[in-house]
Amino acid sequence: MKILIFLFASIFSLQKISAQTIYDYKALTIDGAKLDFSTLKGKKILIVNTASKCGLTPQYEELEKLNKKYKDQNLVIIGFPANNFMSQEPGTNNEIAEFCTKNYGVSFQMMAKISVNGNDISPVYEFLTQKEKNGVEDSKVKWNFHKYLIDENGKLVKNIGPKQSPMCEEIIQWIENK
Repeated sequence: MKILIFLFASIFSLQKISAQTIYDYKALTIDGAKLDFSTLKGKKILIVNTASKCGLTPQYEELEKLNKKYKDQNLVIIGFPANNFMSQEPGTNNEIAEFCTKNYGVSFQMMAKISVNGNDISPVYEFLTQKEKNGVEDSKVKWNFHKYLIDENGKLVKNIGPKQSPMCEEIIQWIENK
């Protein structure tokens, strides 16, 4: 019985040790600067993979509205352009930045183009989608504009599918829940 308790305690403590936070990661911004996620401690973070030639591309407008409304209330929105779904983000980082600014007035943080699934998945998205890293859940990025909610302690809270509006009640309640 003592061995069984020891094994259970060991496994439980290993799971706690292996869970990471978003603060363990760095990534390049769309203009080539390095963003250390640890600089966002104490803020809620909404991470979303984006695409410029998708039926859901108008979500940029909703993301920008959310950003303007809540950026002074500890919300940070981070967009990761990705070309994983039907080549709907074919542009360069410069072209993507220009598109976002010109068409949607995006002022939230856009990152350099990455892969959000497959063999070349970015480390940030490995964290977001793998329970062994985030300690919460396994998930798969289903399409462009899949959203991940990170709490003020850098821990994954949940993921929200691409068809859900960034302005949906679930996201608004999460932001406003203090």
